[in-house]
Amino acid sequence: MRINWNIVKTTALIISVTALYAFSNARSEAKKVSGIQIEFVEGDNLYTTQAMVNKLLIQYYGKLENVPKEKLVLNTIEKVIETNKMVKSAQVYLTIDGELISKIIQRQPIGRVEGNTKFYLDEDGRNMPLSDNHTARVPIITGDITAKSLEDVYEILSYINEDDFLRKNIIGIHIEEEQKYQLKFRVENFIVNLGDINDLEKKFNNFKAFYVKAIRDKTLEDYQMVSLEFNNQVVCTKI
Repeated sequence: MRINWNIVKTTALIISVTALYAFSNARSEAKKVSGIQIEFVEGDNLYTTQAMVNKLLIQYYGKLENVPKEKLVLNTIEKVIETNKMVKSAQVYLTIDGELISKIIQRQPIGRVEGNTKFYLDEDGRNMPLSDNHTARVPIITGDITAKSLEDVYEILSYINEDDFLRKNIIGIHIEEEQKYQLKFRVENFIVNLGDINDLEKKFNNFKAFYVKAIRDKTLEDYQMVSLEFNNQVVCTKI
C-alpha cells in the first residue's frame, strides 16, 4: 500500500498548529493582570475620578493586579463601572502585556434642576446627581417641576445647545406651569415668555431678529418682558 505523504504532512501540520495554538492560549490565559489604567474620553474627568472608579472596582473584586486573566469577565467589569451614576458608558479590554484598560465616557449635564430635589438633567434627558467634584455651568431650571415639564425643558435645552447665541446667553428656564416656560438671559433684565415647545425654531428666529434690531436701536434695556407665545409675533412689555 502506497503512503500518501501529502495527507500525512497536512495532518501533521494541522496537529502542530493546533498544539501551538492551545499552548499559546494556555500561556495567555495563565498571565496575570499587570496593572490598571483608567482613561476618560470626550472631555475631562469632571464629575468622577480615577480614584472613585478604582475604589468601585476594589469593592466588587478586591485588588485586580496579579489576578489571572482567565478569571476576568470584561463585560461584567464594564457593567460594574457603569453603576457609577456619573458614567454613561465604559469599555474594558486587556492589552497583550496584561494591562487592564478602561475607557470611560461620563454623562454630560445640560441643565440643573433647583426644586425640592436638586439634580442635573443630562444630554439624554435623564436625571443625573450633583457631583462633589465639579459644578456644571448650565441653565438653572426652577418652578413647577414635573415629569412632563422636564420632558419639555429637555427639548428646549437640546435646541438651545445647538445654537451658539442661545447657549451663551440663556442661563435659566422657569416653569410657570406645564406648557408655559420662561427664559432668563445672562445680561439683560427682561424675561422671555416662550409659551409651549411648539415651533421652537420659528420662535427663536423671531426673538433673534428682535434682539438684533433692539441692539442696533439701543432699546434693549427699555424692555421688561418679551413674549414669543403668539403666532409669528414678538410682543414686548416696556419697563
